[in-house]
Amino acid sequence: MIHELKEIIQQAVINQEKGLKNVMASVVHLEGSSYRKPGVRMLISEDLHSVGAVSGGCVEKEIIQRSKTVFKDNKPKIITYDGRYRLGCEGILYILIEPIFIKNDFIAVFLEAYSKRESLKIESNFKLEDESFGAYGSVITFENGQQFSFSKQFTIDEQTQVFSQVLQPAFKLVIFGGEHDAVQLCKIAANLGWEIEVITSAKDSKKLSDFPGANKVLGESPETIEFKDIKENCAIVLMNHSYVQDLKYLVKLSKENCSNYIGILGAPKRRERLFNELFEFAPETTEEFLETIYTPAGLHIGAQTPQEIAISIIAEILAVTRNKDPFSLRNITSKIHSN
Repeated sequence: MIHELKEIIQQAVINQEKGLKNVMASVVHLEGSSYRKPGVRMLISEDLHSVGAVSGGCVEKEIIQRSKTVFKDNKPKIITYDGRYRLGCEGILYILIEPIFIKNDFIAVFLEAYSKRESLKIESNFKLEDESFGAYGSVITFENGQQFSFSKQFTIDEQTQVFSQVLQPAFKLVIFGGEHDAVQLCKIAANLGWEIEVITSAKDSKKLSDFPGANKVLGESPETIEFKDIKENCAIVLMNHSYVQDLKYLVKLSKENCSNYIGILGAPKRRERLFNELFEFAPETTEEFLETIYTPAGLHIGAQTPQEIAISIIAEILAVTRNKDPFSLRNITSKIHSN
């Protein structure tokens, strides 16, 4: 996830300013199953403090201990962690531990790409060996073609294998509403690293400080709003507590090429009326657009409080955007993830 990489980069810069060296641990290969998949990373500073995680907390302590040699001799290495006998995860993790130094020109390019919601590619060189030192390391490539290596001395060795990962822009959530339930949805979604934009009433616009975790708060109306970046990797939730406002925004959204999830709060009985009036005001509305509307928003998990309702909505967003049909994991007898 790109927000995890952003956190690692930000902490690395802070550590550098303190005069501390950094190494980055990346899972580059997996045999069997594990808590998390290849492409997860953590940062370890010279004082052995860490940011990020490559598992549920069980693997990290050993990685920190085995990173000490990289701080000592500045040589990247591959280690393995066999969880079959210690964790019951039935998998072997191959972890690249490499020195990482963040340059100012890299920071500028990364932050610009992040703000423009551009994707980036990370390629890590490694060998399927344990406690193996070599010409290992990672290269990051941006959409504009610029490339940077995390280590000062790293050069690509064609004899190594390559783990390649494309990181998509942060998932974007657009919330229409300014009441307490919108605040709770914002808070919980922020914990997932989502980019959150809140649209409140133009007559009663609120501040960014009113919505912890939000990236932007705007006071708008259905007549004046202009949508940006709502096509891909995005979800929209209408929670204005006003049927008229929801309908107006829905009419406006029907004319946009927008996300595949639009959640709307409200009782089930108003759904038919909403759709009928949508066709009245926007007769060109397509069946495909209707398929993106989920109302009442959220999965049926017995949610009652604003916080629980927020969780049910977020769970539905994840299910829809990842094309999953929700059910209890205890019904699974094979792997949880297909790849």
